[in-house]
Amino acid sequence: MKLPLIHNGLAIIKASHKGEKEEQKNEKGTQVWLRAIKKALSSAMKKHHLHMTCASSFKQLSGIGDGRVVAPIQQLQSEKAKKHVSPLGNLMRLTYTASDFIDRGDHMTPTRSPRENISTKWREIHGQFNWENLLDPIHPWLRREIVKYGEFEQATYDAFDYDSFSDFCGSCRYNRHNLFDELHLTKHGYKVTKYIYAMTNIDVPSWFERPNTGETWSKDSNWMGYVAVSCDKESQRIGRRDIAGAWRGTVAPSEWFSDMKASLEQIGEGGVKVESGFHSIYTSKSESTRYNKLSASEQVMEEVKRLLEFFKGSGEEVSLTVTGHSLGGALALLSAYDAASSLPDLDHISVIHLQDIVPKLPGIIFNKILNQLHALTRGLKWLYRHVGTELKLDMSLSPYLKREFDLLGFHNLEVYLHLTDGFHDTQSKFRWNARRDVALANKFSDMLIEELRIPENWFQVPNKGLVFNRHDRWVKPFRDQEDIPSPFGEAPSHAFTAKNMLAHNKLQV
Repeated sequence: MKLPLIHNGLAIIKASHKGEKEEQKNEKGTQVWLRAIKKALSSAMKKHHLHMTCASSFKQLSGIGDGRVVAPIQQLQSEKAKKHVSPLGNLMRLTYTASDFIDRGDHMTPTRSPRENISTKWREIHGQFNWENLLDPIHPWLRREIVKYGEFEQATYDAFDYDSFSDFCGSCRYNRHNLFDELHLTKHGYKVTKYIYAMTNIDVPSWFERPNTGETWSKDSNWMGYVAVSCDKESQRIGRRDIAGAWRGTVAPSEWFSDMKASLEQIGEGGVKVESGFHSIYTSKSESTRYNKLSASEQVMEEVKRLLEFFKGSGEEVSLTVTGHSLGGALALLSAYDAASSLPDLDHISVIHLQDIVPKLPGIIFNKILNQLHALTRGLKWLYRHVGTELKLDMSLSPYLKREFDLLGFHNLEVYLHLTDGFHDTQSKFRWNARRDVALANKFSDMLIEELRIPENWFQVPNKGLVFNRHDRWVKPFRDQEDIPSPFGEAPSHAFTAKNMLAHNKLQV
């Protein structure tokens, strides 16, 4: 059984060669259309310069389809010239402009890519041959699977309640039965089976701890992610029953403190060590807590083994895919390491953003130099090395992203997903036919160019969580009973019964 892993930025899985037929139905026709647009625009510009706001020249976007280059891609500007591109010039290179983000009903560009049956090639997609010949250029099936698992990871941020005034700060805002419905992820055909909680107030200064403002759902634990499993329809498409684990990245102050604890602790056998802060979040537990009588590690492995026992007992082939971003990337790697003891042949692929410094930590320059001298430095106990196969992304290839220095923006997961969707190979420009919604890149950042007129950090709870009640008062609402975290609701069940498995298999996508 293969254990693919999404690590650090996001990452992993995909292969085969049928390609994006639906996206490239008439390549020749598309080229004719582009030439006509450019000719018409050239004529219009002689009369009205403002007509340049229409989608126009695609010179900064690659004409790529079905895994091959439609036309030679030439470098039209020097690096020096790129630094002095005017805002008006930016509009000349975009597939989308501000007018494309005005709701026009059925005329909106679809954001979903085709979902081919990949059942015959899933092992290659999951790293059977270490993703050889699948990353550069990236196979379209692999790209879509990476985005799918990346969206599972993004859900851990979107659903996390980080409002310090909330009685449920640190929990998930939705119960596991509604999570994918609330976040529009039912299209992927998975069902969440368990939420994972981790202790994050271990050995932190008192001023990092959650404020004691009264009764709270938990003083010791935060929601860290979940385990999900593919339904019947999706399992048929991808060629096996897939168990997916998603680990949230750093949000809470106590988690930032844990991230900075750079001392090492040994795990398993063979001298393997891990940063102590990550290890503490992954393994801490206490009988005095409501949600962490079992550690995050034990919760995940218990659920994975339960699902494996059920589905393999039914004669199905099963895979385990683990995804994480930032702190979640480290936790994903640790859970994959745990699973590898009983599920051999572990492979990982790590998606990194070249401008993001986090995947380079700790050490950055120092470690980079020493790793190039691996033959001489491999015996050094204080040298960090990252694991896995890397897919490197470069934000300078996207015409939609600002050319500004923004550390938080560089590390933003939605920016990773945007760049992944637009990536074809390291020598090509951003795919002109990339389908994923560009506006998502500004969900938690200010990375999109001003010409698109997308508000920065636009994803937020309306009215910061307050509602207007029937007494004409603005108040904090009660959560629906089903959305209130309960340690009993997350207690491991004995096994899938025939009744709840029937409900699971009826999941529609």
